[in-house]
Amino acid sequence: PGGPASKLVKGGFTPRRLLSAYTRDRLFRGWATDPALVTILRVLIGAERLMLSQNHHNCIMTKYPGFSSLTSWHQDVRYWRFDRPELVSVWLALDHEHTENGGLSLIPGSHLYDLGRGRLDASLFLRTDIAENRQIIDSAVPAELERGDVLLFHCKTYHAAGRNETDRVKKSPVFTYRAYDNEPIPETRSATYPDIELAG
Repeated sequence: PGGPASKLVKGGFTPRRLLSAYTRDRLFRGWATDPALVTILRVLIGAERLMLSQNHHNCIMTKYPGFSSLTSWHQDVRYWRFDRPELVSVWLALDHEHTENGGLSLIPGSHLYDLGRGRLDASLFLRTDIAENRQIIDSAVPAELERGDVLLFHCKTYHAAGRNETDRVKKSPVFTYRAYDNEPIPETRSATYPDIELAG
């Protein structure tokens, strides 16, 4: 919500993300497979063999002034299809990220929630008209990030982002990882391209 209504209006061709970042440049590949990052991911995911998803995130997220949209409360995994909903996303801030430029807010501990289907709308966003949802949304924490900060979060963590109300474009590389044995379900979007096994 809040972005241009169609491609035919002013700002309609504003890019939202640069897809397939891993294959576009060695700089992106180097960051996504950095040994220090992989070490942390092994601990968080609890597996030695890790895969980088080429089908989810694997992009540079952008928020342009004037034409960015609001992203409502959601879990990334809502449209992903894997054996287990156990993936971790890594978000790199290329500049200061805060509420005013569309920075993320997250609900701590929400990856453990088991909310009934009725608490979500047709697109699987949290319904804001339900008192129980308002209570957990009120516990959200903004991710105030400085340049070079890295945010890691579970695929079931509820998060949201506002519009970019500043005069500068916000850009953030985002990659998602899984355990080797947490395979994508065949013939789903999660299995479109082969994932990348991390070395070491």
